[in-house]
Formats: sequence, C-alpha cells, structure tokens
Amino acid sequence: QVQLVESGGGLVQAGGSLNLSCAASGFDFGAFHMDWYRQAPGQQRERVAKITTGGIRIYADSVKDRFAISRDNSKKTVYLQMNSLKPEDTAIYYCSGIIASRKYWGQGTQVTVSS
Repeated sequence: QVQLVESGGGLVQAGGSLNLSCAASGFDFGAFHMDWYRQAPGQQRERVAKITTGGIRIYADSVKDRFAISRDNSKKTVYLQMNSLKPEDTAIYYCSGIIASRKYWGQGTQVTVSS
C-alpha cells in the first residue's frame, strides 16, 4: 500500500535551517508529482512546495527563496530544504501525492522555530 513517511523536523532558532525528508513506498514514485504542505495551529493546511515528475518546482510566496524542494527517484524520497527559518514557519509539515486519483498524506513532522 501507499506509504509516505516524513522525518527531519525539530526545534531550531530563527535564521536556522532544517532538511525534511519523505520516504515513499507502494507506488511508482517517479511517475507522480509530490507536494509539501504545512499546518500551523488554528490555521488551514497550505501547500508550500510542489515538484513535478519533470522537476518543475512551485513555491508558495511565503517560502520562495528560502525553501527548496527536490526529489531522488532512485531513493523514492522527496526533500524540503528550509533555510532562514522564521517563527511563522512553525507548523506540522506533511508530504503528499495524488496516486490513482486519491490524495495520500504522511503522518507529518513537527517544525518549531524559536525567536
């Protein structure tokens, strides 16, 4: 079955960096676009980055020039490099993909940025 497992979250000071990973299994990873979302307390879940099968990257305005999404199809993993972190980046981060017309989510990884 489809599984998405995030890792790499933690506590970091403002201005710091984290690199999130999402390991995928149960589907042909290279054939599907992948996304990173986040959800802060009391807020709606929002997409922060997308990477297509062809390597096209799309970012939310709030993270553009600070975050970088990448993928390694041989490892079936999608990454989110987060630099210059701000307290407002504090959220649970999820990777996601639409596989066979169904949207799948990982369990999420907590990112906390202290001021």
